[in-house]
Amino acid sequence: MKVTKTKAAVAVVGAAMTAAFAPSWAHGPTRQKVRESIEINVPQAKVWAAIGNFQDMSWLAPVTKTEGEKGNEIGATRKLTLTGGATVDEELYKYEPDMLSYSYRITAVDVKVLPVTNYSSTLTVSPASDGKSKVEWAGAFYRGFPNNDPPPELSDEAAVKAVSGLYKAGLEGLKKKLESGS
Repeated sequence: MKVTKTKAAVAVVGAAMTAAFAPSWAHGPTRQKVRESIEINVPQAKVWAAIGNFQDMSWLAPVTKTEGEKGNEIGATRKLTLTGGATVDEELYKYEPDMLSYSYRITAVDVKVLPVTNYSSTLTVSPASDGKSKVEWAGAFYRGFPNNDPPPELSDEAAVKAVSGLYKAGLEGLKKKLESGS
């Protein structure tokens, strides 16, 4: 009888421990990815001249000012001031001018401005047909709310919509600027 009670007690404790420490079936945010591209009717060199300097985001419409340090060196930083005064801090972590590409991450942004966290992005210029260029802007990030049940404005959908909208508008603006010669 004593052995049976001991086995029963062990089983009850084991079940309680399993319930307490088992992984939850609910999960937090998953990494989201956005990739947008556009074909621009100008040579690659001209496109790279417009976007290849990490310290110059004047080609992106919402950016009113760029301040930074260390040029295009790995670890370079920039602070983008947006229309309305909000700021975004970014850091360069990969720069490949021979590949016409660079990658950066956001180090500080208010989720009310861009509803993302842990954001990184790459800009690349590649050849397209007939002397045209293809510009690709790809990013990966988490939504602005790190826990389960995010408010709608900080959800995965809101983050993807905001980043995709930024990339599309930025690329369209770049195309218009470069093709018009301004």
